[in-house]
Amino acid sequence: MSKGGARKGKSKDSSQYAKAGASKHKRSQGGSSKAQPKKENTQKRKDDGTIRLNKYIANSGMCSRREADMYISIGNVTGNGKVINEMGYRVKLTDDVRFDGRRIQPEPKTYILLNKPKGFATTVSTDKGNTVMDLIAKATKARVKPIGRLGRNSTGLILFTNDDDIVKKFTHSKNGVTKLYHIELTKNLKMADMDRIKEGITVEGKKVEVVDISYVEGAPKKEIGLKLKHRGNSVIRTIFEHLNYEVVRIDCVGIAGLTKKDLPRGNYRHLSQQEVSNLKML
Repeated sequence: MSKGGARKGKSKDSSQYAKAGASKHKRSQGGSSKAQPKKENTQKRKDDGTIRLNKYIANSGMCSRREADMYISIGNVTGNGKVINEMGYRVKLTDDVRFDGRRIQPEPKTYILLNKPKGFATTVSTDKGNTVMDLIAKATKARVKPIGRLGRNSTGLILFTNDDDIVKKFTHSKNGVTKLYHIELTKNLKMADMDRIKEGITVEGKKVEVVDISYVEGAPKKEIGLKLKHRGNSVIRTIFEHLNYEVVRIDCVGIAGLTKKDLPRGNYRHLSQQEVSNLKML
């Protein structure tokens, strides 16, 4: 009887513990279920491509988050042209955010030099097949873009950056930025035609000027060194086709003093601080 009673008591206790455990588990599940939407909303908000404005400012290096809140509250910050003074306001990484009138970026300024091989388009588009962005994908998380273009079958140097001031210097400066190209033609370039290019030729009513042009030393006279201010490489083909020459190869070998030295085809490197300073002084 005592053994049977003990077993019976144990069974009763176990049943009570089981019920209590089940009830506790049910409450736990119920609590978890109620909390789940919050977790999902938070995740959704993290993935919507936005960032708190004070963090955006702090990431740009302007000041701390706490200081950013102060500047936001007194109206020193604008987003897409409108003054933002709302605490907790969220912006997209692509928004035009300005601090005291100057545009800022939520990431460190980055400068990458690539020696582009053939077969890669100079674009940030994702529907153009192989692009130069694929070649620098592991170089940085910053949203850099290529300055200028090299045709898919052209090779050589391309500079990438997220520094708007450098981009403007390359693309909108009156002085321009010098690039040096190694060009190969299907036939030798006549001296008379070289002189015409030096003087500046007129194509479709517009004068196309170059900084300098010469034969490549030690190479056939169909290989040319051409130095000009920053422009797309299409102008190179325009120059030579206007004079009835066909361009076989275009290789950008220099950009504003930057060269391909120790940079094999398909490789990239980050600019040194001195190189960045030199670019800013152009």
